[in-house]
Amino acid sequence: MKIESKHQKGFTLIELMIVVAIIGILAAVALPAYNNYTHRARFSEAILGIGAFKTAIEVAAQTGRITAITDFDSGAFGIPAQIALGAGVHGVNVVDGVITITLMSDGTTLDGQTYVLTADGFLPPVQWASSGSCTAGGFC
Repeated sequence: MKIESKHQKGFTLIELMIVVAIIGILAAVALPAYNNYTHRARFSEAILGIGAFKTAIEVAAQTGRITAITDFDSGAFGIPAQIALGAGVHGVNVVDGVITITLMSDGTTLDGQTYVLTADGFLPPVQWASSGSCTAGGFC
């Protein structure tokens, strides 16, 4: 007489619960890191917005149109006027060789964050020092 053995295949409830718990732990660790990367990516837009101002200041210094660091102002010597990028997204301003960009208030942790580039002089090559509230959050 032959006895047939039936083997059940599949996962037990405990095994499935362990897998779900592991996925939950990984998601809890990954989401804050992901948010930080998305904030850095959004902030890079602001840093790119400064490029035109920085280039205009360096060109003005190279051509000798500037006689003092106080000449580095928005709307003077080929430096673009104070602007709001997009529809009031970010504001950029240049005063006495200090370029400041302020992010708009949009309900995120980037509300009102600033990035500041300061020219160390008016003679070429212009050296830049960066600062702003973005440094504390690690966005810039």
